[in-house]
Amino acid sequence: MAAPVVPESDSIRRAVSLLNAVDSGRFPRLLSRLLQKLHLKAESTFSEEEEEKLQIAFSLEKQDLHLVLETISFILEQAVYHNLKPASLQQQLQNIQLDQDKAEAFATAWAAAGQDTIEKFRQRVLTPQKLETIGWQLNLQMAESKQAKLKSPQAVLELGVSNEDSKVL
Repeated sequence: MAAPVVPESDSIRRAVSLLNAVDSGRFPRLLSRLLQKLHLKAESTFSEEEEEKLQIAFSLEKQDLHLVLETISFILEQAVYHNLKPASLQQQLQNIQLDQDKAEAFATAWAAAGQDTIEKFRQRVLTPQKLETIGWQLNLQMAESKQAKLKSPQAVLELGVSNEDSKVL
């Protein structure tokens, strides 16, 4: 058997028990939304207003909802990292005591959007800034009124870097 991609820890066990209690009818839509926004580092998946609605819909406290959302995101990120097949993901989740219907929902969502998500992660820049352009200029001062044999080079480098969002020089 392959090594577990989702380690068993206290927070994972707590999150699994919360996930098992979540309404199975709404769970696939939650998974789909998290998969759509998984590759966006800086952007929050849900607004404050949406989180409040999720708390009511799933009958969870705010910290429990955050634990559930972070755990689902972690599981999906592990699936991306290990390039898991849907059946393997389902088996891994059942090994950590996730209910059959929730594990199937993960596998179905992963089968539908997993390859697109992996491709989005491949496109993402891992470093905060990327070097886009290099410009340079060399000025050489050969003489001055006080010194006839002066050689004074001055170089100016211009590095154009960009974040994922914007370009800066």
